[in-house]
Amino acid sequence: MVANSEDRRQVERSFAARLIRADKIDQGALDRVQRIQSENRDRLDALLVKLGYVSERDAAEALAAELGLVTVKPADYPDSALLNGDVSKKFLHEAGVLPLALTAEGLVLAMVDPLDEFTKRAMEVASGQPIIARVALATEFETAFHRLYEIEGGSRAPVAEKTQDAVDEELLEDVDRLRDLASEGPVIRLVNQLLARAVEARASDIHIEPFQNRLVVRYRIDGVMREVAEPPLALRAAITSRIKIMAKLNIAERRLPQDGRFRQAIQGRDYDLRISTVPTLHGESVVMRILDRTGLVHDFGALGFAEDSVAPFLRVLEQAQGILLVTGPTGSGKTTTLYTSLMRLNSPEKKLFTVEDPIEYQLEGVNQIQVRPQIELSFAHVLRSILRQDPDIIMIGEMRDLETAQIAIQAALTGHLVLSTLHTNSAAATVTRLLDMGVEDYLVTSTLNGILAQRLVRRLCPNCREPYAALPELVTELRLPQTHGAPPIFYHTKGCENCTGTGYLGRLAITELLVMTDDVRRLVLRRAEAFELHRAAVAAGMRSMYDDGIRKASQGLTSLEEVLRVTRDV
Repeated sequence: MVANSEDRRQVERSFAARLIRADKIDQGALDRVQRIQSENRDRLDALLVKLGYVSERDAAEALAAELGLVTVKPADYPDSALLNGDVSKKFLHEAGVLPLALTAEGLVLAMVDPLDEFTKRAMEVASGQPIIARVALATEFETAFHRLYEIEGGSRAPVAEKTQDAVDEELLEDVDRLRDLASEGPVIRLVNQLLARAVEARASDIHIEPFQNRLVVRYRIDGVMREVAEPPLALRAAITSRIKIMAKLNIAERRLPQDGRFRQAIQGRDYDLRISTVPTLHGESVVMRILDRTGLVHDFGALGFAEDSVAPFLRVLEQAQGILLVTGPTGSGKTTTLYTSLMRLNSPEKKLFTVEDPIEYQLEGVNQIQVRPQIELSFAHVLRSILRQDPDIIMIGEMRDLETAQIAIQAALTGHLVLSTLHTNSAAATVTRLLDMGVEDYLVTSTLNGILAQRLVRRLCPNCREPYAALPELVTELRLPQTHGAPPIFYHTKGCENCTGTGYLGRLAITELLVMTDDVRRLVLRRAEAFELHRAAVAAGMRSMYDDGIRKASQGLTSLEEVLRVTRDV
């Protein structure tokens, strides 16, 4: 423990050096934080977390290692309050300490600031026991404190006859009080920790869902939802309001859906967060989409495109005019593929426009326009205007209606390259979807260059995947390819520390590219069914998504189960 300010400064210097050695922060960032610290006198570890340079857990573990202590895990907090009545709740909360257990050696104490010698001595006097300090994460401390004292303690009694919905309703009527509550340290730390943990877990979305008796936080990791936390129910309205304040939304409006965005530094990197709120029976459901601007790649191979699939796709992409469509359901990576395509095409010799709803990533050198239906700035309206801006390439976020499709076709006919998306299950089904929308068949054949259909599958963890030979029954049922009569080899998931026990680490695309050949055009003109178009495309060399997935499963990139999961509707 630290007895004076000089000792604290010495520990903080060693703590900072430890973070630099672990590559958690660089010297330049540390210098900036220390200049801020000299002005506001905050603890260095708390300031690093507050400014987003390191995660709360990394800071706590580094400080614990420096002091020769251990960190507190969520499971270490007791089921009921210890020393209840011997020490005031107000003192415990302000000091950031919670008794964990009474042992033969003394009182095990969770401390948000393990360098606070005064609090340690006070707890020794109050308990009559020697103190065994443990380093606590501030957000986990807040969660445990509310569970033990705010809910189990006396503060529950005044609202015993009221449901949490009723309490929230009263709070929501007082906007100023709600704003103050959302701006308090515990709520700010809790929201920041949810963001930091989502980034650490490689989550693409954070879902905060209110129910009658609990508040659930779930992350979408590699396309699969996973429950990760259950914050105190009493903070339900405050957490939602904090997020709405960050996104500059109206905290007084809770009857209508709202959308917004904000930028946040998390572990030293800037992230864009897109916010959506929707009113539900027990409060507002919040979804935060995490957009890492550095996560965009220029390489189609990094997205999962097979080497022999990139060349034909680039031939379609780099045509001077016409339409290239990327299709698939929501969450299949269409927008990422389009952004990668735009970065490939972007050059000083070309003028690029995008029309999006919403703009997910900001691209240097690209004119990006946000659709705003509330002021009648629709896809069709924007497209008519930008055609007078002399663009070379236009990216349309989605062809949602016949009017938008017709303007895109007009742009392609007048010498522009148009990139867009559609929600269809396969490449061939996209043609029939356009015809069903009312696009004339001769316009489809004269403007459409190609269609890329794709899905995202989870990538197997290379550290723990295990090979196995497919059973003969499986080979027959799924018509799996065999080499010299030997059963094909695929890979099982196992789970390890590297992939947090899931067996998967990241995602990759499986694709099929339908190129508009003369045979396919003839079929379109006679309004052939999608299966006929698919058969003609395969005959011309197209590899189906299923076949692409099977090949990647046999290469150990993904599992057979993943391929079957995402292609069962194709």
